[in-house]
Amino acid sequence: MQETIPTVRPSPLKPLVFILLVAVIIITVRLLHLDQYLEKERLRQFVAGFGIWGPIIYLAIWTLAPPLLLPGLPITLAGGVLFGPFWGVVYVIFGSTAGATLALLVARYLARDWVASKLRGTRLATLDEKVARDGWEIVAFTRLVPIFPFFLVNYAFGLTRIPLSHYILATFFGMVPVTAAYVYFSANVLDLFQGKFSKDLLIGVLLLALVSLIPFAYKKIKARRGGSLDI
Repeated sequence: MQETIPTVRPSPLKPLVFILLVAVIIITVRLLHLDQYLEKERLRQFVAGFGIWGPIIYLAIWTLAPPLLLPGLPITLAGGVLFGPFWGVVYVIFGSTAGATLALLVARYLARDWVASKLRGTRLATLDEKVARDGWEIVAFTRLVPIFPFFLVNYAFGLTRIPLSHYILATFFGMVPVTAAYVYFSANVLDLFQGKFSKDLLIGVLLLALVSLIPFAYKKIKARRGGSLDI
């Protein structure tokens, strides 16, 4: 008899909690009069002054962050602030994919036993079974539905038999919707520090709300087709 793995249900509250946290930060910055240091054009001109080294350093940080167990969200938000909505998305997607790939390779070839010991007894310990059943789709699903910490799920995939090319492509394209929403939001959030609520910022908020619905739509489509991607 096949054991039923408990389902982790995506929560629509995460984007709301994130927006609430941003609101607290904005209020704090305004109260401490730090907004003069957080003008987006000034910050972007400062980074542009480093030339090609600005993006290279940022990409290097993103590549090393997942293997070093560093959280990815602050780095993603910094990409939008420092590089704007277009290049921010480009650098975040390539950097996070490189970091996710490096973490998988470390887990697969250098730290397999250590990773296995850390995941023992967790839902991620059964990830190999799910990869064998669903293949690249389970990778894409974990990118669309960030249930687990980014660095943790990357290491977990290192213990599976997912082909490297499938992992890279599913990671890259699976992260595009969420990355675009967070980067577009962060690229315009500094307007609030200047007392402005721009149209672009409103679009960013709406994008965050929209991506919070993606997991539910994705699972409903799978259910109609007679499948599931429970984790």
